[in-house]
Amino acid sequence: MKNKNVTNMEEQQTQKPMKFMPIIVAIFMGNFLSLLNSNTINIALPVLQKEFASDLSVVQWTLTGFMLALGTFAPTSGYFGERFSYKRLYIFALLGMTVASVLCALSWNAPMLIAFRIVQGAFCGIIVPASMTMIFQIIPRHQQSAAMSIWIAASIVAPAIGPTYAGWLIQHGSWKWLFWTNVPLGLLAIVVAFFFIPYYRLKVPKGFDLWGLLTVIAASSLLLITLSQGSSWGWSSASTLLCLGGGLLALALFLWREMSIESPLLQLKVFLNRRFTSTVILLCIVMINFFSGMLLVPVFLQDVQGHSPLDTGMILLPSTLAMAIMSLVVGRLYKVVGPMPLLLVGVLLMAAGNLPLAWLQIDSSSAYTLLWMTVRSLGLALVLMPATTAGMEEISREYTGHASSIQNWLRNVFVSFGVALFTTLLASRTADHAARLTDGDGGPHLAQLSTTMGINDLNILSTLIVVLALPFVFAIRSKRKKERGTDGALSNPVR
Repeated sequence: MKNKNVTNMEEQQTQKPMKFMPIIVAIFMGNFLSLLNSNTINIALPVLQKEFASDLSVVQWTLTGFMLALGTFAPTSGYFGERFSYKRLYIFALLGMTVASVLCALSWNAPMLIAFRIVQGAFCGIIVPASMTMIFQIIPRHQQSAAMSIWIAASIVAPAIGPTYAGWLIQHGSWKWLFWTNVPLGLLAIVVAFFFIPYYRLKVPKGFDLWGLLTVIAASSLLLITLSQGSSWGWSSASTLLCLGGGLLALALFLWREMSIESPLLQLKVFLNRRFTSTVILLCIVMINFFSGMLLVPVFLQDVQGHSPLDTGMILLPSTLAMAIMSLVVGRLYKVVGPMPLLLVGVLLMAAGNLPLAWLQIDSSSAYTLLWMTVRSLGLALVLMPATTAGMEEISREYTGHASSIQNWLRNVFVSFGVALFTTLLASRTADHAARLTDGDGGPHLAQLSTTMGINDLNILSTLIVVLALPFVFAIRSKRKKERGTDGALSNPVR
């Protein structure tokens, strides 16, 4: 009863009419910074090895630890957003990310940098679902597709420019500038969010689900560690099996807990909506396909053709920029044709762009690779916004925070699964081809040829995986009218 009274009291208050662009800019900045931080450290790993006189197996945890924290803390944003309001949670996460960036820049050894990167990843893991939730709770329904297009564009542009941006900073400064540059940008994002994002709360949770929090953190951490380290530990090793078993047990306990209490950390009842469930599965499938390409193509360009990391980034940059531009166009198309035609064309384009990448040769031109990566990227742009919006707009406003947390959590887990799977399979297929070519005198380019053949095998598998998304495209029906009204968001958010 108390929650209901708080909600009614706050929703009866009034505020000045919202301005669309300032709110979207505030949301864009946080999402962009969060994703940029996950895509810049890769370039710095060799530099960090020399700086701290450490092995690659140690400094790579500046990336792995960040990604683990990113995936682990995403499920917590639903509860904390309701408890403290999404505006306050978002600003708090931005502040935490900024402070963690300062601590990273001040680190004088590898363990300190790894620890502060994990802290930074935890705050970034909250920023992404919190920013998505605010779009579906604050922005009026007729503007949500445009808002999601801009949100998706941030998700694309940050990874696209991240390696080039990091390379430039390291070349003209030092690795510390990867973190120092976050400080003014983070503070600016905090100021913009404070003044332009309205304060509101739809309801206040009745209690804190501590066991739900502990079990979901344990499940996420153990499963993501298993997926990220399984190939180096060995998939049948005791460490891998122990982490996998512990993660599955913690996941089972979390699911049992969430379905048996009145105020769970995550409202799993959102899966009762068939359209939301279909879009989550669809997104997990296409993200496995996309990140497999982001793994395989750079390996081909660098290990087979000898391009530098910076050159590789420049070769692939046009495809990701084309995807970002297309994502802005998709918002307008969504209003006209709805989700299903866009999703169908998008999945087919991803398959059509992926299949020719299974015919790579050692001397394939960069233009050939760029062409089909661009086709594939345009397909993904046609899928991301429509799938995300189509699923989220079916969820009642009070549960959008939980739905956003669940969607981002599962995407992180499945992306990690896809990267681990393709990394392992690439090593095994390359070894198999190398053994066969050795028996048949593979010539002076044995390593390049066997790697190319292994990459081609996996691109066939990746194409088959994305085709599996088609049934879930057809499972998405026209949206139903919801009890929250035609506008679907806060017409007068309260302060």
